[in-house]
Amino acid sequence: MSNFSVIDDAPKSSFHRRLLIACCGGPFLDGYIISLIGVAMTGFLGEIPAGPTELGLIGASGLIGIFFGATFFGALTDKIGREKMYALDLTVLVVACALSAFVGAPWQLIALRFIIGLAIGADYPIATSLLTEFTPKKSRGFMIGLSGLAWSLGAMTAFLVGFLLINITGEHPWRIMLASGAVLGVVVVLMRRGIPESPRWLADKGRLDEARKVLTEIYGAEAANQVQLEPARPAQTQRSMLRDLALLVKGGYWKRTLMCGMLYFAQITPQYALYTFGAVILSAAGLPESSTETLGELLIAALFAIGILPALKLVESVGRRPMTVIPFVLMSVSLGALALWVGAPPWFIVLGFFFYAFVSGGPSILQWIYPNELFPTEIRATAVGVAVGFSRIGAATGTYLVPVGIATIGINGTLGVFAIVTVVALVICYAWAPETRGRSLAETSSITTNQGALR
Repeated sequence: MSNFSVIDDAPKSSFHRRLLIACCGGPFLDGYIISLIGVAMTGFLGEIPAGPTELGLIGASGLIGIFFGATFFGALTDKIGREKMYALDLTVLVVACALSAFVGAPWQLIALRFIIGLAIGADYPIATSLLTEFTPKKSRGFMIGLSGLAWSLGAMTAFLVGFLLINITGEHPWRIMLASGAVLGVVVVLMRRGIPESPRWLADKGRLDEARKVLTEIYGAEAANQVQLEPARPAQTQRSMLRDLALLVKGGYWKRTLMCGMLYFAQITPQYALYTFGAVILSAAGLPESSTETLGELLIAALFAIGILPALKLVESVGRRPMTVIPFVLMSVSLGALALWVGAPPWFIVLGFFFYAFVSGGPSILQWIYPNELFPTEIRATAVGVAVGFSRIGAATGTYLVPVGIATIGINGTLGVFAIVTVVALVICYAWAPETRGRSLAETSSITTNQGALR
């Protein structure tokens, strides 16, 4: 195995800052584009009529696209490289967003939202794997965790842009809203120009000269010459994508795969429901309609973002495992209290949702950190893609079953289901989430890594 201590122990540099901004651009676009469709739909429906089935497909197509994009292109990224896919996926996104401004029928928007979802889904494993493989171990959790903050900031920006465009124009310029994702996408694509291929991936594929060249460009010749690069095993470089996927459920990795998937699922399911139906949930709970619109969109998004800020520091000072388990306990208590108190007063409901959003900061960033740390370079992007794909099942569930749940089992029953999902994730993470703080990627991805005690 090659020794990459020059990367693990490197001080943060201008290259790391540039890479961080470029990589976080993908999650920012995801939060922006996924959230903006809700704001734009009012104007779209005023101009182009759509039935209930078409409306559902417009919302679902993006999530379906992310599912397939993450799972397929994550595995493909491990085969052909991070750098090849790095700008291509967002170029596709830019074109699809631009074309969204010219749609004339619901099916056209459905098709374009699916393509946008494919591009967004592909970018998760591409960008986070590349960022992980260049990041020093002392700040790896913080830097990867910023991807979660970028998503929340993207969602907040979408609500703000929609509000400003409507108030400035006095109309509902939904075409401009949808096309705005293309403008932001171009900015991110330009930021990614010149980012090299991961030397870890190059070495894993036996391309040692190229790996050393990248190390020399970034860290200097003296540091690069100290790196011991070992040839990859032939079987390692010739595996198929299906065999890479099979590795995730073999040996000890199946526990990590399930833990990462469940962590992501339990975090994203209530979160997407709150983003999409925050106003509906609060209204069904008895809050005045005038209060629910703001609480259901911008303020909830802001609380999720604010909750991430202390978590970014604590994952490095306290550790990954405590910042997974303890927040899940608090999230379970919050949802459980909201579910059990039938007829709770509005102040309690608002406080409960705000508390949930704030304490969820740890899982919000660890859903990005753990899949990248717990799997080796050869299947890292594949693992991230599977975790993201699994999470989109939760996103679709949380988004599209909330109205059904409220109509059938009521708001308290719906929140009770969310609480149960969170408790299941808590049990799984308590059993299998290891402590990876301060360790090299070689150590964190080793199947012999100790689970560690909660401390």
